[in-house]
Amino acid sequence: MRFKGLDLNLLVALDALMTERNLTAAARKINLSQPAMSAAVARLRTYFRDELFAMRGRELVPTSRAEGLAAPVREAIMHIELSIIARDVFDPAQSNRRFRIGLSDFITVVFFRNVVERAAREAPAVSFELVPLTDQQDELLRRGEVDFVILPELFMSNAHPRAALFEERLVCVGCGTNSQLLRRLTLDRYMSMGHVAVKLTGARKIPVEESFLLDFGLNRRIDILVQSFSMIPPLLAGTNRIGTMPLRLVKHFQRTMPLRIAELPQPFPAFTEAVQWPVLHNSDPESLWMREILLQEATRMATAQEFSIICTSERADTAGDFSRSISPLP
Repeated sequence: MRFKGLDLNLLVALDALMTERNLTAAARKINLSQPAMSAAVARLRTYFRDELFAMRGRELVPTSRAEGLAAPVREAIMHIELSIIARDVFDPAQSNRRFRIGLSDFITVVFFRNVVERAAREAPAVSFELVPLTDQQDELLRRGEVDFVILPELFMSNAHPRAALFEERLVCVGCGTNSQLLRRLTLDRYMSMGHVAVKLTGARKIPVEESFLLDFGLNRRIDILVQSFSMIPPLLAGTNRIGTMPLRLVKHFQRTMPLRIAELPQPFPAFTEAVQWPVLHNSDPESLWMREILLQEATRMATAQEFSIICTSERADTAGDFSRSISPLP
């Protein structure tokens, strides 16, 4: 079909080229032969009067004109896919959708595994691709290359819709033999003790706790930098080092490691983990279904934690020896 002299099928080819940045991969993505894709590139160059791509080895490097076309072309195709093309009534049990989700190790361990378990029961053919958070998160959402991202709400932009999942707070954690945590942790001692800290490389280059410390103008002593929160507990074993981690993740590791939890001397405000999705997916039945699963599982997890804290507090009151410096544990 032509529109003002442009074969609209060429836009599908352009979108695949911009996404894959490789001629062969782009051709495979839209079921074209490589010669047919090469012909499509030639026709695109003629129509737009621009080279559009240069070759760097096997990689296609887009020109500024191609970069400018990428976003509106992607959005047009997504509108057609989600709003115009008729779909069958969505049945989770019959769906084979693959959801691509950006999230952290913390969210994967304490929350998303529950989502996966539930999806396996309700939609056994649904699959997931979990990808690390990157600096291009907003762009990936805008282009529809990820279905969801899950991260603290304070790091999200206002460019895409989002929904709050659950609140989390940070605590100080050390080895179970760390006697420094048997008494109330002062700010001076917290700042001077050796820390195992996270150095992020994705969408959140500054971890939540580091962001709060910088707001107070504080710099802690860091002995070891790691790539994720999950790497902190093993490196605390047998040392007097400490880490600052989300409480739910610490409790997860306490099942297999002797860890001691202490309240932070400078209480950091609780932060909200949220889910964000492309605006063009607002009415997508499969996205709506997954959103509902995420929200329901978040509510279930939060309710379970509240019940656990109440039960733990009652046991502590009965025993009469609950340490004020150690947070309630189930």
